[in-house]
Amino acid sequence: MGLSAAFFDLDKTVIAKSSALAFGRPFYRDGLISRRDVVKTAYAQLMFRLGGGTDEQSMARTRDYMAALCKGWRVEQVQQIVAETLGTLINPYVYAEAAALIAEHQAAGRDVVLVSASGDEMVRPIGALLGITDVIATRMAIADGRYSGAVEFYAAGPAKVTGVRRLADERGYDLAECYAYSDSSSDLPLLEAVGHPSAVNPDRALRRVAALRSWPILEFRNPVPLGRRLRDRPAVPVAAALGVGVGVAIGVALYGRHRRTRAAAVA
Repeated sequence: MGLSAAFFDLDKTVIAKSSALAFGRPFYRDGLISRRDVVKTAYAQLMFRLGGGTDEQSMARTRDYMAALCKGWRVEQVQQIVAETLGTLINPYVYAEAAALIAEHQAAGRDVVLVSASGDEMVRPIGALLGITDVIATRMAIADGRYSGAVEFYAAGPAKVTGVRRLADERGYDLAECYAYSDSSSDLPLLEAVGHPSAVNPDRALRRVAALRSWPILEFRNPVPLGRRLRDRPAVPVAAALGVGVGVAIGVALYGRHRRTRAAAVA
């Protein structure tokens, strides 16, 4: 246990894609997601991308739909899908700069924590891939080995700060000495909760806030497989030296639009 911690958002901060989108294809393949589900989530995906899906009410709708979508899924099946596809769907998309920064924090004696709205079943294995054991992620209620349709904890927006503060209380972190990294303006509460916030590949709203507050702005551009990262350790961006998306529903919508585009092209 370190004296302080570095909290990383996952999607577009540590990995160059949405973790939910990454697993959308095998979920569809194995029958967990239907075409009707894809259509129903298209509007939510569009609103999020336009910046209209990051308010508290929209997050609540996404949470509730995600819970309903997953209801009845066998937890073991989801874990198996993630384990089988992690190497091809996630490993090649981890930013080399993020991996180097994570290693620097660990070398400095800080705990590293992934903080993501994606499900714990996805986020925890991704953390293990990076040598991270601490995760704050969405937890679905489980009954008899299946998701019950309820959400125990939705790790999005201000709720991320709730999880961070709970962990800080347990371990004695001084949040003024902690670090946080995110790409999204929806994570402003998380960034504001620590003494050393940084914007990574920020959206327009976050870039504006970061500039006004003189926060470091980091650009991660090099996703490479784990083996190559170990051979060629990249330099951490200068701003970092000076200074863990949405849920499954959003990923399904993105995958659905991709399938429809391909189908139209073939036709």
